[in-house]
Formats: sequence, structure tokens, C-alpha cells
Amino acid sequence: MNFLTVLLTFFVMEGMTWCIHKYIMHGFLWTLHRDHHDHSNEGHMERNDYFFAIFAVPTIALMYYGTIHNFNIYFYISIGITLYGMAYFFVHDIFIHQRFKLLRDTQNPYLLAIRRAHKQHHKHMGKEKGECFGFLWVPVKYFRMYFNKNKA
Repeated sequence: MNFLTVLLTFFVMEGMTWCIHKYIMHGFLWTLHRDHHDHSNEGHMERNDYFFAIFAVPTIALMYYGTIHNFNIYFYISIGITLYGMAYFFVHDIFIHQRFKLLRDTQNPYLLAIRRAHKQHHKHMGKEKGECFGFLWVPVKYFRMYFNKNKA
């Protein structure tokens, strides 16, 4: 049951990420997210990086509460959220935005589709008219670009 809770939480986080990205980051907290789109901050850190702390605090609280109450369901929910956050960091910050130069020359269709969808998201400099707000789920049209390119 604990493994299923972690797994379900991980997958639910994709829907949560889509909603948070579209309605909060491109909504009332656009002031924190804007520099991620317009690259107005010329350092290693962006105001957008504060979302890490914003999301980590409730996750740590769930983990603490779940731990002091004999590793109840809240602990396993926090593990699912943490694993999703780790996946987000590795794929978004390392792979897509190349904060560390890894997997630059991949030919994996899934990873290429994620990268393309994210580029589509970033082509919009303002908070309106956005697309591709998710993270691990990629619209089918981006897969087709890479699966069909080698077929004549």
C-alpha cells in the first residue's frame, strides 16, 4: 500500500504541476516566474528558483508529520512529491535548460519530445497564450515529430 501511495502521488503531481504552472506561476505569482521566460536575471539563480522553497516547505511538513505519527500516509505522500521534485530538477534544470551539460546529444524520442514541448512553452514571453504547462506528460504531436522523422 505504501508503494502505491508513493506511485499515485508521483503521477498526481503531474496534474498538480500543470495547474500550478498555468494558474499560479502564469497567474498571480508571475512576478517570480517571469525571469524564467525573459531571462532578465543574468546569474545562476532566477527568482523562479524560489518555487523550490515554496514547494519544499509543505512537503517537509508532510514528511515530518508522517514521521512522528509512525510513518503514516502523509509520509508516503511526501516521498512521492519528493521523487517528483527530483525528477523535475533532473529533467527540467539539468536536461532541458542545461544548467549542467548532460544529455545534450540524446536521440531518445521521449526526451526530445519533452525538450520540444518545453521550447514551445518558452516561445511565449508573457504570461498569457501559454501552452505545454505539464512536465512529464507530453502532447502526442511532439512524439510524432521524432518517431516519424526517420520514416520515408
